[in-house]
Amino acid sequence: MKRTSNWLTLIILMAISSFALTYFWSEIDITDNETINGVSVNQTEGPDNRPSDWAWERRTFPYYKADAEYFRDQMNYASQLRKNSISRGLDQLEFGGPTNIGGRVTDIEFNPQNPNIVYAGAATGGVFKSTDMGYSWFPVFDDQAILTIGDIVVDPNNSDIVYVGTGEANGGHNNFPGGGVYKSADAGNSWELIGLENTVSIGRVVVDPTNSDRVFVAAQGSYFTTNPERGVYRSEDGGDTWTNILYVSDSTGAIDLIMDPSNPQNIMVAMWERVRRPEGSHLYGATSGLYRSFDGGDNWEYIQPNGVLPDAQQENVGRIGIALCKDQPNTVYAMYTDGSYYSGFFRSDDFGTTWTNADPDMEISYGTSSFSWYFGQVRVHPENPDIVFAMDVAYMRSVDGGNSWPIIYGYDGGPWDFHVDQHALAFNPDNPDYIISGNDGGMNISTDGGVNFTKVAELPINQFYEIGLDRNNPQKLYGGTQDNGTLRTNTGSTNDWDRIYGGDGFYVIVDYTNPNIIFAESQNGNLGKSYDGGNSFYWATNGISDNEPKNWSTPVVMDPKNPSVMYYGTNHLYRSTNAADYWYSISPDLTNGYTGNRPGTISTIDVSPVNTDIIYVGTSDSRVWVSMDNGSNWTDISGDLPHRWVSRVVADHNDENVAYVTFTGLKWADPEPHVFRTDDNGETWTDISSNLPDAPINAFAVDHIDNNYLFVGTDLGAYYSSNLGESWEYLDADLPMVTVYDLKIHKVEHYLAIGTHARSIYKLGLDQIVGIEESEIEAYSNLNNFKNYPNPFSNTTEISFDLEKTKHIKVDVFDIKGRKLSTLLDKKLNAGNHTINWEAVNDNGQALSPAYYFCKISLGQESKTIKMLKVK
Repeated sequence: MKRTSNWLTLIILMAISSFALTYFWSEIDITDNETINGVSVNQTEGPDNRPSDWAWERRTFPYYKADAEYFRDQMNYASQLRKNSISRGLDQLEFGGPTNIGGRVTDIEFNPQNPNIVYAGAATGGVFKSTDMGYSWFPVFDDQAILTIGDIVVDPNNSDIVYVGTGEANGGHNNFPGGGVYKSADAGNSWELIGLENTVSIGRVVVDPTNSDRVFVAAQGSYFTTNPERGVYRSEDGGDTWTNILYVSDSTGAIDLIMDPSNPQNIMVAMWERVRRPEGSHLYGATSGLYRSFDGGDNWEYIQPNGVLPDAQQENVGRIGIALCKDQPNTVYAMYTDGSYYSGFFRSDDFGTTWTNADPDMEISYGTSSFSWYFGQVRVHPENPDIVFAMDVAYMRSVDGGNSWPIIYGYDGGPWDFHVDQHALAFNPDNPDYIISGNDGGMNISTDGGVNFTKVAELPINQFYEIGLDRNNPQKLYGGTQDNGTLRTNTGSTNDWDRIYGGDGFYVIVDYTNPNIIFAESQNGNLGKSYDGGNSFYWATNGISDNEPKNWSTPVVMDPKNPSVMYYGTNHLYRSTNAADYWYSISPDLTNGYTGNRPGTISTIDVSPVNTDIIYVGTSDSRVWVSMDNGSNWTDISGDLPHRWVSRVVADHNDENVAYVTFTGLKWADPEPHVFRTDDNGETWTDISSNLPDAPINAFAVDHIDNNYLFVGTDLGAYYSSNLGESWEYLDADLPMVTVYDLKIHKVEHYLAIGTHARSIYKLGLDQIVGIEESEIEAYSNLNNFKNYPNPFSNTTEISFDLEKTKHIKVDVFDIKGRKLSTLLDKKLNAGNHTINWEAVNDNGQALSPAYYFCKISLGQESKTIKMLKVK
């Protein structure tokens, strides 16, 4: 049903920014005024957490639920699609960079037997390995379905054995979930998933130095739910089986764990009570605190504060970081937060029996923040217990046991390229003055014990939200990134990118008639305009109301025929006719208003390149609109589209009646499609999701030369269709299966730029795609029009296909885990049209539940697969 209204005009000021913090998902149910251990979730952080929960909300709107097991199945399905796809080689899939900026590093581990070998974990980009003590790196984890890294450990007894705990445990807004613990027995050449798939985020993995079969995991669990998969796990058989040996509560996880290397029976763990909801965030609680065991984890005791440590029964205790001195393991340091802020640094010289305040003057607070729970890492020099390192926003070093902190890098001091937000630090086991630190800007190496540092280039792990292209200078690439602002290369090289705009970067637009005019945006719609090619920027939000809600990634687009005309979305659509010097509203509120304390916002905008009077808008609360008269009137074309967050609406480049809309959304009940096409400006919509994984769609592009070719970026990689969405293939086997947030096609050079939120930017020449497709058509020339109807279906669906020649045909049905359920046909067929009626039963006649199923047709060595959706 359609609704039409006239536009309203609003004139006020500019948008403001804020910091983003948390995203983790699992299967949850949101309730108002929920309490954790008697404390209201809604009262433990600021009153408006909306921007902080952007990544979570866009994937789980409107019910804030997700089926974790189902999504893991989809990961495995997508991984198989990737393995089956074509590898076009580096001459066609080109890495675009940057390598010289860096992204968030979550852990660094030296090989204890050969310090030339180092491993590093990227927040969403997998595991990297160095063979030259950290100066150059190569990926070793790319074949896995999950590349979100929490912690790494190398077996001290056999350095070929490496464990990786997946799922970053820091709890930031773009912390994506993990899927368990992986093990390599050949120094990272191959990996095996060995369990703990439901732990979601892992803070630490430790191997007993006297018994390689004993492995310990500190599991923080899912921040967005109370779940039992939290606490400390132990394996006695090298990871084949696991036992939870310390469980405090379903809202309290293990964030850190240390082991006495001289007596591995002595273990200490930091527990953190932490649950997040869209209404608020629970950052501390009565069950946060330190525990220790003297029998390898069979029995545990709570370490009493005794008037020195913060007491969780009387004050706020949040995240705690702990570390010990390898040569004097009774010396332990603990860094506390009160939830948001740093609250103390303490030392024990008897493995936690007694404690002293090591920072009585709170010097560390000069290098901390209002979100100290995001860091919490402590390291101690392995030979000198008085040399200690604390990591928060700043990197801090003390040489007198914490009494003074003369080195605080990150705010005012230190190298110019030493990035803020510290997460990792490792010592060379043969020379502990050789240190590698990791932060939100990559890695730095010190050879003098942590006084001076050199930045490491080589890590392609930037997390892009949006990318921009220069039509007149195809070698130039732009993009907005998490933690590192808006970046650019002028040459097309991977190692000469520079930052041109601060904050977290989002939309970036280059005027296609004058490349010196550049628009760049930071979080919450803070738009800047440059007249000198990005050397300087001026505010460009004059006229936009600061009272209207704005998306964390506020959409802004340029008219495809007139660069002076631009559009900007709050809950209203704004237009500028003088290149963002002034804006005015051209629509009413296009959202549903507030859902609880969360306002709807415009999430995507597009203007038809064929007829610029046609404007499309999508919102964060599932509304899709079109104006056919340049914004004078608006028509709701949401119809029967899914009630999900609208991620993209894209107008076709050749037909003004055609447009596409995509949705995010993790499955929480029945599966739902994510990609739709209209041939009549939204009067009707057709599902073209076909065999795509059931995963959030973040980006969409249509080839402007051959509009049969469609491209999507998802949480599980990038895909393309050569037949208007009838079927989809993984874009390239060499593209890691990471979150893709943006896709842009260069109109002149005809390449696709792929903005990943994990591994920087890739480029793919689209002429190569077409060429390969044409060569493949011959292989399938005997099989055409393979489809099922209806789709979705409730009871029976008709599977049909055309054969050009007489062939032996086999038709099988599989579930999403790849298990064969039924063989529908296995015989020779004559040329012509053939149909099979499938009643959604297996070979035993058992009715199958509503879900996605896959029908595979095989002709000798060739095969094709379609995705079928059974609903209730």
